[in-house]
Amino acid sequence: MKSGFPKSFLWGAAISAYQTEGSNTNSDWWEWEKNAHVKEQSGKACRHYELYEQDWDLAAKLNLNAIRLSIEWSRIEPRENEFDQQEIGHYAHVLRSLKERNIEAVVTLHHFTNPQWFAKIGGWANPDASFYFCRYAEKIVASLSPYVKFWVSINEPVVYAYYAYLKGRWPPQEKSFIKAWKVMKNFSRSHIGVYRLIKRIYKDKGLSEPSIGPAKHLRGFLVEGGNPFYSLSAKLKDYFFNFRFLDELKKAKALDFIGVNYYTCDFMPAIPKSLLMNTLGWPIYPEGLFLMLLRLKRYHLPVMILENGICTDNDRQRWDFIDAHLSSIKQALLRGIEVRGYFYWSLLDNFEWDKGFGHHFGLIEVDYHTFERRIRESALQFSKEICKNRLP
Repeated sequence: MKSGFPKSFLWGAAISAYQTEGSNTNSDWWEWEKNAHVKEQSGKACRHYELYEQDWDLAAKLNLNAIRLSIEWSRIEPRENEFDQQEIGHYAHVLRSLKERNIEAVVTLHHFTNPQWFAKIGGWANPDASFYFCRYAEKIVASLSPYVKFWVSINEPVVYAYYAYLKGRWPPQEKSFIKAWKVMKNFSRSHIGVYRLIKRIYKDKGLSEPSIGPAKHLRGFLVEGGNPFYSLSAKLKDYFFNFRFLDELKKAKALDFIGVNYYTCDFMPAIPKSLLMNTLGWPIYPEGLFLMLLRLKRYHLPVMILENGICTDNDRQRWDFIDAHLSSIKQALLRGIEVRGYFYWSLLDNFEWDKGFGHHFGLIEVDYHTFERRIRESALQFSKEICKNRLP
């Protein structure tokens, strides 16, 4: 392992359906945007729904061998228990298009958005949420299984519960600890149910066993000085934000890999003045990724970095960010952590939820008037790094 990266390492970038496709009119977010007086509505987003082949060509040009993408549930099941075969066919073609370019698909079943009908019956706080989610997942997995080895059940469950049911910033904009707790229990049940469901489907079809995990947002909670209040706060946040959900899935024997989304760390009592920030005000701390990967060693499972990226208008800063975090991954590999892939967030500039279009994460710049794509210099640097590290 001359370079520090294994031969089978997945070099990728990530996107989500709602943030890039455009015109997801059956989603709860679409309805919420119209009534919530947000800064910008998603609208046509990047028109990825129509332009995905062009985007895959650009990914191939950058030497990426993997793409993480999501399925938009509200397209598949626009009305309760009514499944749109044409939309299922669309995603099958999306995945075939990746396969034709020798790009591995890592497919996420839930990335923050829900069908409107599901939201109206209580969404993830509904006691039967797991039933509805597993019914949708069964339809999707049965149809798309020939194209997928890696499934991601749920993206950032704690982040969703926090912003939608504690902070009240995302739909349904509630502030209820009890509901947030119910949502997290439903996420656990749903992952475990989907895990067993996918395994059964692949076995019944005689397909090679797939690999299944969540995309778990991890961040370090770092304390400067010996203040006992901050130390206790950091320990509680660390457990409930980072590890409780993973512990539940591990106990249920429903984890094949741990998907990590890493962007930053929280510093208490204050962010060190020496650290640079992205345009969202998150401090840049690549060492935190190494620290979090070390702490995952106790699970004895492979890890994939499913999201890691920076929103910035300084493209040199973007490459510096990628380079520094790849160095942290190399250190983790040398310490025996089985990291199997790195997916930069994101392939394209896109709709950053309640923040709109003003924060640029993309390896590829998108002109939201013409929808033209332009590869950034940082992406070319990343491509060179992939070529340098990929063994023949």
